[in-house]
This record gives sequence, C-alpha cells and structure tokens, in this order.
Amino acid sequence: MRQVVLDTETTGLDPMQGHKIIEIGCVEIQNRKRTDSQFHCYLNPEREIDEAAIEVHGLTVDFLADKPHFHQVEQEFIDFITGAELIIHNAPFDLGFLNHELALTDSPCSKLDGICTVLDTLLLAREIHPGQRNSLDALCKRYTVDNTQRTLHGALLDAEILADVYLAMTSGQSSLFHKEEQTQVSRSRKRVPRLDPKRPTLPIFRADSTELQAHQQRLDEIAQDSTQGCLWQQLEIEQ
Repeated sequence: MRQVVLDTETTGLDPMQGHKIIEIGCVEIQNRKRTDSQFHCYLNPEREIDEAAIEVHGLTVDFLADKPHFHQVEQEFIDFITGAELIIHNAPFDLGFLNHELALTDSPCSKLDGICTVLDTLLLAREIHPGQRNSLDALCKRYTVDNTQRTLHGALLDAEILADVYLAMTSGQSSLFHKEEQTQVSRSRKRVPRLDPKRPTLPIFRADSTELQAHQQRLDEIAQDSTQGCLWQQLEIEQ
C-alpha cells in the first residue's frame, strides 16, 4: 500500500482571501515503511506574507522571490501523489489551499480527493485520544517521536515527523509481534542446551471453562480498544 504524508506552509489562513501556498512537503510510505522518495518545493506567492505566518514558518518574501510558481510544479506534484492515500494532519486546511491553487490554474485535476484517498490524522487522533490535545507536538510527546529539530514549522520536516507519528499511532498489535519476532531471533542465536534423556515428561495443564471465558473476555477488550481489531479473533474466523 502506497501512502504519501503531506504538509504545506502558507502566507495566511484563508485561500479565499488571496492567501497562497509557499511550501509543499511530501514523504512516501510503502507497506508501513518510510522510503527515500519525497516531493518538496518552495513557491513564490507573489504577495505579502502575514507576520503571524512568518513567526510560524520563518519564510519571507525575499527568500521566495526566485522560487517557482505553483503551475510550474503542479504536474510533478500530481504525478507524485496520484493513486496514493494522502495522510494529512487537519486535512481540510491543506486540501482547501491545494484545491484552490488547482482551480486557479484550470487544472484538469480539480480536487485532490478525486485522485487520492485522504486520511486525516487529526480526526484519527481524536478518535483514539478523545478529550486530549492532539496537535502534532502533543502527539510527538505522547508517542515519543523526536521533534527537537522543529524550532520552526516546515512542510517537509512536519511531513517527516507526521509520518513517524502516524506509524506509531496506528501500529496497534504490530508492535507486539515486532517485539516477539525480535525475541525469537535473539533466542535462535543462543545455544540450545541438550535435554537429559532421563528427564520426566512435563505435565500438561489445560485451561478450564472459567479460564477460557476470561481469555475470551480479554480478546474482546483488545478488539474494542484497538482500531485494527483483535488479530487472534480474526485468525480464528479465517480458520
């Protein structure tokens, strides 16, 4: 499965008031692993940048003066994301700006959600952690993702951080199996001792009905708490 984690920086908050995109950053995830493939560009907005926005990302009109316009990178950007699932934190904001830029160029691709599916990690985080702060910084702290290099917002840097947060947030039971796989590998590297042939047969204790019921109740709790369900129950259904 191909996913593209996307972030933008802008001159202000509302494209309908003439604000423009000044940076796009995308990183690729294939089969739940970050790849080296990415898309990144700065853009000349041909307008002033709000002071409040400069305080967030540090990008100025002088720095962007020699950068390309959106229409010059549009096709390369569309080619990079087409067919992927876009992963965006607070997706309506970024999609609103990107779709507005596409409308200004009369692009045959009028809306990105027409060529991609979209997953909003802010909505996902609110489902997993209701009533808690779910900003990107808060999620970094919750999932121990290093964001110490993030003194200012940057589209590519934020996309890279969001990719790590998304993978941690959606790891579910995969982290459990990953640890188990590591344990099995470490065990396989150890020398296996020879057993005493005179060693008595070990007794087998089978679970009684009470224990089986408690086990099933625990599986139901895992299924309810995990966004991916309970793997053990899914395997039982497949069998």
